[in-house]
Amino acid sequence: MEEKFRQQPSDLLKVVLFGPESTGKTTLSEQLARHYNTVWVAEYAREYLQRKWNNERKTCEPNDLLPIAEGQIRLENTLSAKATDVLICDTDLLETKVYSEAYYIGHCDPLLEKYALANSYDLYLLTYIDVPWVGDDLRDKPNEREKMFEYFKDTLEKYDRNFVILKGDKKTRLQTAVSHIDELLKKKKT
Repeated sequence: MEEKFRQQPSDLLKVVLFGPESTGKTTLSEQLARHYNTVWVAEYAREYLQRKWNNERKTCEPNDLLPIAEGQIRLENTLSAKATDVLICDTDLLETKVYSEAYYIGHCDPLLEKYALANSYDLYLLTYIDVPWVGDDLRDKPNEREKMFEYFKDTLEKYDRNFVILKGDKKTRLQTAVSHIDELLKKKKT
């Protein structure tokens, strides 16, 4: 069962967009994938939870987290085989862990936590809260953006992840991200 949460080995440079809801992660994922002529891994939780909302009018519950994690890694592993030098991930299991703890009073399923910490990425792009919040069926914390940003940042620091904070408009964020990714690609080739 645990294999369902494990990343497949890869020589790709793996980059994760990380941060609170409605901070431009999906937009930037798409832009980066176009820039690097590669694929990007969408956030499986959005599809899963939108379907749940549409069918049951229910939001995320603790028992949804392992199926979401499984779907996310399955999608990532499938798209890794189609990527060029870089794989852009709109999220990862560490983000799922953050949301689990934030929504469920510090609780995270031990299996989710194990793979959230074991799976590895080369760079996290932490998206700041300086873009307008856009509501939808699933987003629900417009007044907690600063608190959630700090939680995401603290998590990256706690687990010693390589990250950069992205601020500014779409163009500025893209330029900053490309600069950091290009630097890692150069190091990888030497």
